[in-house]
Amino acid sequence: MKSQRLLCKVQALALFGCTLLLAWGAPAWSAAALPAKWSGVVTQVLDGDTVQVRPSGGGKPVRVRIDGIDAPEICQTGGYLSRDALKRRSLGQRVMVHGRRHDDYGRLLARIVLKGEDQGQWMVAQGLAWSYRYRGHAGPYALQQGRAQAAQRGLFSPTGAAPAIHPRVFRQQHGSCYF
Repeated sequence: MKSQRLLCKVQALALFGCTLLLAWGAPAWSAAALPAKWSGVVTQVLDGDTVQVRPSGGGKPVRVRIDGIDAPEICQTGGYLSRDALKRRSLGQRVMVHGRRHDDYGRLLARIVLKGEDQGQWMVAQGLAWSYRYRGHAGPYALQQGRAQAAQRGLFSPTGAAPAIHPRVFRQQHGSCYF
C-alpha cells in the first residue's frame, strides 16, 4: 500500500516535470501557433533552402527551412547560384506553407508551394539542391536528384570549377559560413 502511494507520487511528479519541460522548452512562437498549412508572401531568401514568409493574416515573417532538401552553404561553390535561383522564383510571391515541425535553430521545416509547384522538388530537379538524406534514406526528391545529375544540371554540371560538395560534408570540413 505504502509502495503503491509512493509509485503514484513518483508518476505524478514525473508527469508534472514533463509538462514543465514541454512548456518551458516550447519556443515563444508556438504560442502564436500558425496552422499546419497557411499562406504568406516570401519577404526574404537567405540561401537556397531558407526563406522568410510573412503570413497573410499579418504578423512577423516566419523563417522557413524548405523540408526535404539541402542546398549549398552560401559560402561554398554553388551557394549563390542556388540562393539567387530561389530568390528570382519566389521573392515577393504568395506561397502555401505546409509546416511539419521546427528544427534545432527555430526554423519551421515546411514544404513551400508556389502556384501549385513544390519548391523543394523544383530546386532539386534544377540541380540547385540535394534531396535531404537521413539515416540511409535517399530523401523525398531522390528521383529528381538522379535526373538532375544525369542531365548534369546546376550543381552537377561539369563547368571546370570545383565539383559540388554535399553541404553536410562541406560543413564537416569547413564549419558554418556564419560565425
